[in-house]
Amino acid sequence: MSDDAHIVPEGTDPSGPLPAGDFASWVAEIRGAIRGDNPADVACDGCTACCTSSQFVHIAPDETATLARIPADLLFPAPRMPRGHVLLGYDDRGHCPMLRDRACSIYDDRPRTCRTYDCRVFAAAGLSAVADDKPDIDRRARLWEFSYATDADRARHDAVRTAATALREHPDLLPDDAARATTTQLAVLAVLVHDALIPASTAPTAAAIAAELTRHRPTPLWQRPLR
Repeated sequence: MSDDAHIVPEGTDPSGPLPAGDFASWVAEIRGAIRGDNPADVACDGCTACCTSSQFVHIAPDETATLARIPADLLFPAPRMPRGHVLLGYDDRGHCPMLRDRACSIYDDRPRTCRTYDCRVFAAAGLSAVADDKPDIDRRARLWEFSYATDADRARHDAVRTAATALREHPDLLPDDAARATTTQLAVLAVLVHDALIPASTAPTAAAIAAELTRHRPTPLWQRPLR
């Protein structure tokens, strides 16, 4: 997200396609964001759907600058996580309490979850955020359109969607602690595991999906709440 994208202009309501960028480059970027190597570079252009959709935002104990900016009474222990991990809730409108005057009041010190969140995962995986009761995010995500430098990049996108469908239809393949994965988590998992499913012209085997899930098991994806 660019440094000025957190300012929300009045009347912002894009109705046409939004350029999501080159798909292969995006996959590399989002995987880096998932690993914590870099933030997600999302062209929000004033959109605050993720800030106004009744999100619980995870904050880890090492995010000291973030924790120093948020009143303690707005935080509560994150369920099933080690001590020190907390969640930031939302107000009675479903808005993040740090969103003030249509802007993030702690933008420079915003949580890591916010820095790495990218609604393009829904467009990549062909999944809907409505399933997570996030209609505003879904409307935004449906506008994204990726570009492709090669046919191989299109095949990669097909593989991500194939992986998402397989994960949704076979939740038994997920680790026990990810069995109740949100649609967001399933979309991110599809991005992580799709390599083994290229080409995507045939249905992936359970063994291939399980092998990729095992290979990516060290990622903290399902060890922390995702929005």
